[in-house]
Amino acid sequence: MDSGLEDIVAAETVLSDVDGQNGRLIIRGWPVEMLAASMAFEDVAHLLWQGFFDDLPDVAELGARIGAAREEVFDLVADLPAGLDGVSYLRAGWALLPDDESIETAIRLAAAGPVLTAAAVRRRRGEGAIAPDRGLSQSTDFLRMLTGNQAGQAEARALDAYLVTVCDHGLNASTFAARVVASTRAGLVSAAVAGISALKGPLHGGAPGPVLDMIDAIGSPANAERWIEGALNRGDRLMGFGHRVYRVRDPRADALKAAVARLPGTTGRLEFAEHIEQAILGRLAAKYPKRRLETNVEFYTALLLEALGLPREAFTAVFACGRVLGWTAHAREQIGEGRLVRPRSVYRGPVPAAA
Repeated sequence: MDSGLEDIVAAETVLSDVDGQNGRLIIRGWPVEMLAASMAFEDVAHLLWQGFFDDLPDVAELGARIGAAREEVFDLVADLPAGLDGVSYLRAGWALLPDDESIETAIRLAAAGPVLTAAAVRRRRGEGAIAPDRGLSQSTDFLRMLTGNQAGQAEARALDAYLVTVCDHGLNASTFAARVVASTRAGLVSAAVAGISALKGPLHGGAPGPVLDMIDAIGSPANAERWIEGALNRGDRLMGFGHRVYRVRDPRADALKAAVARLPGTTGRLEFAEHIEQAILGRLAAKYPKRRLETNVEFYTALLLEALGLPREAFTAVFACGRVLGWTAHAREQIGEGRLVRPRSVYRGPVPAAA
């Protein structure tokens, strides 16, 4: 028995391969670094969904349908209560969508992510939601709905790089949850709601915001070594380092670091973060010489989303806006298996006394 299922193979997939020993992530035949550098959200939606929907349109038409769906789902914003955090707002909005296994449902889920996340951010600021514009790309419209201003090409491209980078990552906790629900034939919405419910847990999708808290607490390069030493002596977790699967550097970290570097006005913040990263890696190597603790995706995720003007409390919801492509693709793949996921358990409780 393996209580974390770490050595249990529970699915065969054509979607992604996570090579933790060598630090490689392949998504449908593409290294994640190439996807992040060359593809937009709509391109990767088509890449992940092809083969799972007989009526999947070409990339251009898919982008147009996602844009139209953003406008269609905007009415959901008025139906949601105030006071919800970003993940709860997104989960509640998704739960209101019609639930089946069709391409239309997958498109609505993808389209609703930015609409609901931007509305949740603005509502917490006391601002009104901004209606979508179907003529814009997913990332451009996401940033416009968030800020009220037209995003530049560099900013939209950086958000694309992030959403593409996190679109799929093997059989992680949220994807496994989505596949289990999909195996019951409950529908793609139910699978996505299961996925985001797993993602909201702090051991899965909740760490990018605290990376910025750590950087702010360090404050200056001169304070880095002292702050890190104190954190390690207290047994604190250093956010953005270490991963359940990767035993070397997370390949997504460098993909996102490159995206941050392409954004105007980020040089100083990036240099400070790089200084902190090197200081932390040095201290971790000295403290744990037999254990590789390397930079993970969360470290440069935090810098990228901060540079795009997203508040820290929205980071997990933005993650879900990218990962929903993977959840829906895995759900359709699991449906194609035609089997209900039903593992066994080993009973360790009391037994009746012998008669």
